[in-house]
Amino acid sequence: MKKTKISAVRNIGIIAHIDAGKTTVTERILFYTGRSHKLGEVHDGEAVMDWMPDEQERGITITSAVTTCPWQDVEIHLIDTPGHVDFTIEVERSLRVLDGAVGVFSAVEGVEPQSETVWRQADKYRVPKIAFLNKMDRVGADFFGTVEMMQARLNARPLLLQLPVGSGETFRGVIDLLQMKRIEWDEASLGTVFRTEEIPAELAAQAAEYRERLVAAAAEFDEGLMEAYLSEQPIATAELLAAIRRATIRLELVPVLCGAALRNKGIQPLLDAVARFLPSPLDIPPARGVHPETGEPVEVHARESDPLVALIFKVSLMEGRKLCFARLYSGRLKAGAEVYNATLRRKEKVARLLRMHANKRERIEEASAGSIIGIMGLKDSSTGDTLCTVEHPVMLERIEAYEPVISVAVEPKTHADQEKLDEILEKFTAEDPTLRVRKDEDTGQTILSGMGELHLEIVTSRMQREFNTNVNVGRPQVVYRETIDAPARAAAVFDRDIAGTRHVAEVEIEVRPLPRGAGAAFTAAIPAESLPAAFVEAARKGAMSALESGPVSGYPVVDVAVWLVRAALQENASELAFTVAASMACRDALGRGAPVLLEPIMTAEVLVPDAFLGEVIGDLNARNGKIESIEHRAGLQVVTVTVPLSRMFGYSTALRSATQGRGTFTMQFARFDRP
Repeated sequence: MKKTKISAVRNIGIIAHIDAGKTTVTERILFYTGRSHKLGEVHDGEAVMDWMPDEQERGITITSAVTTCPWQDVEIHLIDTPGHVDFTIEVERSLRVLDGAVGVFSAVEGVEPQSETVWRQADKYRVPKIAFLNKMDRVGADFFGTVEMMQARLNARPLLLQLPVGSGETFRGVIDLLQMKRIEWDEASLGTVFRTEEIPAELAAQAAEYRERLVAAAAEFDEGLMEAYLSEQPIATAELLAAIRRATIRLELVPVLCGAALRNKGIQPLLDAVARFLPSPLDIPPARGVHPETGEPVEVHARESDPLVALIFKVSLMEGRKLCFARLYSGRLKAGAEVYNATLRRKEKVARLLRMHANKRERIEEASAGSIIGIMGLKDSSTGDTLCTVEHPVMLERIEAYEPVISVAVEPKTHADQEKLDEILEKFTAEDPTLRVRKDEDTGQTILSGMGELHLEIVTSRMQREFNTNVNVGRPQVVYRETIDAPARAAAVFDRDIAGTRHVAEVEIEVRPLPRGAGAAFTAAIPAESLPAAFVEAARKGAMSALESGPVSGYPVVDVAVWLVRAALQENASELAFTVAASMACRDALGRGAPVLLEPIMTAEVLVPDAFLGEVIGDLNARNGKIESIEHRAGLQVVTVTVPLSRMFGYSTALRSATQGRGTFTMQFARFDRP
């Protein structure tokens, strides 16, 4: 296989709100790059990237799929990510290893809630982005309105590279402001043939105005271009492209293109923009890690000649075997090689290397820096682990997982299913860091916790489909948190003989409420010389362990400051004694601090036709919802509301009934708060 230079690699993700058209855009990219020879449609259940049966049935993306495709002289490693909030971890861990992203927006709905979420995730990892305004052929498409929403909601600086020719049913093509040409696609050829023509006279003035704005915006971030612009010298296209590329990579500008993926319009210029403006692994800052033994910072450069450093960003089970998806940041990796897992501090053997195309695999013998590959044979490695060499150990920053907000009890239908259930759930939790499993000690039930009703529904569906295991599923239960409303103090003494050794400690703990979302903190408010550091650390461990189970219903305690206000150092003092005494004192103090339950509060966006607005608002008020805003958008009223999760079970059915099936909503976790 021909080797690709690192400078010609583009590691990109397709990110967006559900139903904005991510997978349709991806399918067109595969078709026009020659990676697939048939247009797969989401609504027919034939999309290449939506290969799971649940994805095909529901017409949504559930798991991020990886593929590789060529375009001109670059090699694009592409990840199609889910748009549903329940699967946001798939977006998070994909963006962690990507160099660039294409944000797809529906020109009808504009910037939707999950669009904001994924955009912020990309900002967190400083991922350069370009925007594609899709569905320009739909009634109500508003190109300039969506651009304004990008500025207002995403705090982005859009740079218009194209203008649409027409809108809705009259959408014919685009005006390319870089080349100052009109592009129209031939529908009979499925968009493979397109014409580049002169701009019509009636659109020439608008095109000239926006070309001027384009050059002025690019010049703001490039001194050389600014000099030429101010002195009114002609600016070469190559010079303009280079300036836009630099500003995009520095996250100063977001190039904006438009089209209609379902009608096969606009994809080739989008691919050109990916190649021109999104970075190669050489264009981004070096990855940062630490030495696992010394903690010293380490910079990882995208060089094949450097030692191996790779991050596992996803684990998947394909046909019962463990497949690890990894991004190589430096060095080279060969099939059959031995690698060092710096996170687990143990060696692993690489059995096979795979180039992925959704659920299809192609064996390769070697991969180098900048590649995204599949690895078979790693037994213990999991999401967020770093692979490197024993001689040059590096540990990259782990991938954060989200805390689940909803639980169900699952129980096997037969004795045979019981034997398989624990093993299956272990595999699922290895795949998905947001899925948690625990045994309820009181009832003996297996409790499955996840990010939403759909998330848990998909898991139980996969149990049946993939493992032929039938389970009964209980009604969803909300995962609560606990906190306190008032400061309180408590002291505890631990004095006990254990295995012939006396252990003694006496501590006093004070707990104080913190603002919502502050988490938990521990402070030793005693003179440093009065208690050895090891005993302070033991007291911290004990106090923090007490926060794992609150006094109201045993849920974790959050938004609490724990202070060690007194500690008596006596003969026979031990770390064990301080750990237990601090735990006892903290539990006692929490019980005295007016403990209360906090429940998950969700932010929901409800899209409803004007005629049904009153009924929908009345229903939301009955669910203890607080209306944040109501705005008009494309013939619909958009109601933004914060509402307790416990009151939203079955809401999709209620909304459909109240609006004759025309209302839709999206919901995402906002915070834990008082009911």
